This record gives sequence, C-alpha cells and structure tokens, in this order.
Amino acid sequence: MVAERQTGRQMGVWAATSVVTGEAISLGIFLTPAGMARSLGSPALLGAVWCGMAAMTLAGALCFTELAVRFPQAGGEYVYLKQGFGRRVAFLYGWMAAVVMYPGVAAALSVGAVPYFQALLPLPAWLAAALPALILVALGAMNYAGSRLNSRVMTALNWLKIPVLAALVGWALISGHATMGNLAPLTLRRAGSDPLIQAVAGAAISAFFCFGGWWEAGKIADEVRDPRRTLPIAFTGGVLVVTAIYLLVSFAFVAVVPMGQIQTNTAFVAQFGQALFGASGGRVLSACVLLCVLGGLMVLSMAVPRVTYALACAEAGGDSAGGPIGFFARLHPRYGSPANAVLLQTGMALAVLALGAFDRILAFIIFSAVVFLALTVATLFRMAEPVSEPVRRWWFPVAPVVFIAGSGVLAAMLLLHNLLPSLLGAAVVLAGLPVRWLLVSGKQIAPAVAADRQVSWKGYQGSALCQGTTSVVPKRSERNDGL
Repeated sequence: MVAERQTGRQMGVWAATSVVTGEAISLGIFLTPAGMARSLGSPALLGAVWCGMAAMTLAGALCFTELAVRFPQAGGEYVYLKQGFGRRVAFLYGWMAAVVMYPGVAAALSVGAVPYFQALLPLPAWLAAALPALILVALGAMNYAGSRLNSRVMTALNWLKIPVLAALVGWALISGHATMGNLAPLTLRRAGSDPLIQAVAGAAISAFFCFGGWWEAGKIADEVRDPRRTLPIAFTGGVLVVTAIYLLVSFAFVAVVPMGQIQTNTAFVAQFGQALFGASGGRVLSACVLLCVLGGLMVLSMAVPRVTYALACAEAGGDSAGGPIGFFARLHPRYGSPANAVLLQTGMALAVLALGAFDRILAFIIFSAVVFLALTVATLFRMAEPVSEPVRRWWFPVAPVVFIAGSGVLAAMLLLHNLLPSLLGAAVVLAGLPVRWLLVSGKQIAPAVAADRQVSWKGYQGSALCQGTTSVVPKRSERNDGL
C-alpha cells in the first residue's frame, strides 16, 4: 500500500507546469526587474538580457526534459548525476541541496514575506517575529500529510499568479498610468546607469536566478502522470510562460515608473503600487507579492525532500533500516510521503532561520549551484551504448552546449565578483565527502555500486533501491516521441 501511494502519479500537466513556474515567479519578480532596469538604463538592453537568458533557460529545459523522461522518479538532479557521474558527485549535490542551499532559500523567502503580511494586517511584534517559522512548519505539515492536498493547493496558488500578474500589466495599460514615452528611446542608456559590461554581467546573473527553479519538476517526476507526455509540456511550457511574464511585467514597470526615478528595489515596489492604485497601492502589491512567495515556498517544500529520499534510497542500498541515512529512505505508512525527509528539510530551514544565516548561505552556495546545473546537463553526453540509449533529438547537441557554455560564463562572473564566498561555498560542498564516509559504511555502499550505471531502455531498474519504488521509462520504440 505504501508503494502504491508513493508511485500513484497523481500530478497532471497543470500541476507539473505549476512546479516549473512556481519558484521562478516568486519574490524576485517585484524586485529584480527594477534593479536590472536601473543598472542597464535602456529598455532595449533590458529586453535583450531577458530574451538571452530565456534562450539559455529553454535550452536547459529541453535537456532536463530528456533526463526527466528517461528517469521519471523522485530526486531530479541527484538521480541524473548519479547515472552520469556516479554516487560521490550525486551525493555532493544532494548534500548541498537538502542540507545547505534549499533550507537557506526557504528561510530567506519566509523572512521576505513578513513585511508584506504586515502591510496587509497589523501584526503584534511577537507574531511578526514568529511568522517565518510558522510558515515553514505549516508547509512541512502539508507535505508530511502527502502530496495530494499539497499539489492541489500549490497548483492553485501558482496558476493564480499568472492572471493576477497579467491583470496588473493590463491595468497599467488601460488605466493610463503606463506611458510609452517612458520606454523611448529604446536603445539610449539613461544617465546614471552602471558601466555597460558591469551592468550586463550583473543583470545576466540576476535574470538567471529569477528564472531559477524551473528544474524543480524533475524532483517530483515520480508523482507525475504519463511523464513522457506531461514533463515536456511542463518544462518547455513553463519556461515560456515565465519568459512572457517577466518581459511583460518588466516593461510595465518601466512604463509606469521611469528608469531615472528608480532608486532602490523596495522603494520601487511602493512607487509602482502607489502609481497604479493610489493610497491602497501598498496593500494591493503586498497581496501580489505574498501570492508569488507562498507559491514558490510550496514548490520548495514539496520538491526538496524528494532529493533527500532518493539519496537515502541509493546510499542505504535499498535498506530503509540501514544506518542513519536509511532513516530518510522511509515512507510514511499512512500517507506514503517521504515523511522523514520532510522533517529534515523543515528542521534545517528552521535552524538556518534561527541562526540568521540564510543570506550568507545563499551568497556562498550560488557558484556551486551553477556548476551542478551544468554537470547535470553534461550527463546527456555520457548516454552511450551499451549502458544507455544515446540522445537523438533535433536540439542535440546544440541545447546542452548552449546551456553549459552559458553556465560557464555565469560561473566565471561569480568568481570574478565573489571569489572568496564562491570558494568557501565550494569547500562546504566538498565537506559532503567525509560526511558521506561517516554516514555510509563500505559494506552498505558495495552492493549498490552496480546499480549506478544500470540504465537500459530495455528495462530500467536503476534506482529502485527502496522497497516499493518503481520507475516508468519509455520503450525503445517510443524513445523519439514527444520532445
């Protein structure tokens, strides 16, 4: 019964696509475009950066679609890296994602939501201080109780963002507050803009992380119905929706508030809201921000425990009682959820919140996150007979080359601008190797080593290491369908 609940594949196209859009369209949509516009100083440059990053993201989405269709099971990047580069590299990603990076992101978003709650409702000081923790606990409880309710609420919230943001843009146009003259001349850079190279580099990094999160659908692929059909639509359709929203909202922002008047990101949100809705503008924009943030948090709270679960299944060698790491390979006997992995994710986010360390964690770990994304896409070049069917798609090898090259440029920019934090973050990631040695004995690792590369289109069973987990892979005759 547990296995049936876990592999029931309850999420359809709308739910899977909402995972792609949910984290990408979050707090950054109200803050980042303003900073990019102020730095670039030109509507044409702003549009060019968004479109360039959209092209790179779409290339990555095509690659992740191929990987997710080949391995439609919990874990996403962990599963792909394990097949392409082995257990050690995959463990380092899982260590970074489950214990370091995503708890920091969740804590940062929960803290970022508080001022917008306060703009809507007067909160006592004690409640405002406790609110981030309450948000994290509530989301953890929903995920602990299974994916059915959580996926429905997540889907509703994340799809509600689209008409709300579209209505915001539409109101800016029809109310007369948007002035096309603010966009002209399109190519001329405004006074006070940053130096061109510095501005483009900073805007590209900001845009990349605004799009960030589109890859999360791979983490919950084991709960997606008909993954061969659903995942390509979710990845590519979701990226296209995010691109359209960011372009529309960015130009609406600049059309309402001229670039020369943008001072700070937070002040800009107040300017934009007041221009559109007068005295009530702050409340209207706060409600929009909260909708976007809560949708993104729900994606994180649902996707990340699946990484921990997949890692624990693989490292425990299929034995959910096998040592401390096997504890996280257990499913809840009633809900069929990776309950212990949910508890770990929630506990780590609360710990990061209590320490107030989320800003530093995010600054340190960004470089490593970009490297792991590039490595994940590079896995496609390691698909070869007799281990696995080679990739035969119309976009291969152009798409992975574009994404890997773009990720390399972004990583180089991060090193140039934040060398010490990036190197410290890499050291934190590499610290996962001794942690793995402590958690998993050689005896436990050995029986499962052969499964690392057992990938075959004739019948994949590569990561069905936990009792009851299964995977669905297209037959050889179907391998070229759908992408």
